Amino acid sequence: MAAPGPRRRFCCCTCFCTENLYVARYRLHVRFQDEQQLRRDYGAVLRGRGCVDAEDFRQLLAELQQEVERRRRQAQESAVRKALISSRYQPARPDVYNLLQEASLAPEFLAAVRYSASPGANLEGLLQRLDTVSGECGGGRLDSHRAFVVKYALGQDRELGCHYDNAELTLNVALGKDFTGGALYFGELAEAPAGPEPLEVQHVVGQGLLHRGAQLHGARPLGSGERWNLVVWLRASAVRNRRCPMCRRPPELADAEDFGDGFTRDEPATLDVCALT
Repeated sequence: MAAPGPRRRFCCCTCFCTENLYVARYRLHVRFQDEQQLRRDYGAVLRGRGCVDAEDFRQLLAELQQEVERRRRQAQESAVRKALISSRYQPARPDVYNLLQEASLAPEFLAAVRYSASPGANLEGLLQRLDTVSGECGGGRLDSHRAFVVKYALGQDRELGCHYDNAELTLNVALGKDFTGGALYFGELAEAPAGPEPLEVQHVVGQGLLHRGAQLHGARPLGSGERWNLVVWLRASAVRNRRCPMCRRPPELADAEDFGDGFTRDEPATLDVCALT
């Protein structure tokens, strides 16, 4: 009897809790390990952006430590949400649900995106196109994702500074509501030299934008109303297993729940010795 093959496990890179932490007040992404490292690497730029006294720095430290803790809890909280969705969600169109399952996209993706609004949509063509674009970004089939909703409103988050995503491709769908302003802007790839002025794209409710995760982008300030967006990070393990897009090094893998951050490793399959007797 042939031994079973290795089992693929999704993982995250250990840099998730240290790299690319965004401080909205100072419009800055930072790498954070401890207070000494933060002062050494970002002291000058922080002072230039208004972090000028001890209380400012204490508040900044507290925010970063809180974000690190949130990231450490994320896998456990995600598993709870997934169980809740699985217990309550009934697909409106089982044929679409099954198609997305076969394409290695998890059920909660369909729970968030209403493909049923376009009953004539060529979903097979859409998925094939996503894989084609993924190949253009470095090769490899899209085999995992992370989906979440962002909200912009007056008195809350109104804009988002320039950044790049932890994804090979990003799908950004405008869900509503009524709003003005808040356009997306796009620059060059994260590792490219500075290019021309950013390109601005206005959101249209019910429509989505597909772009490379490594493309620098951000959101202009909201003028009025509320803007809700579904963001789906689409990932290809064959690409990111070679280099983490966040720390830009070969990933240091850590176990994760579900899809983790889209990295994978093979684990030996267990052998049921009782079945051989």
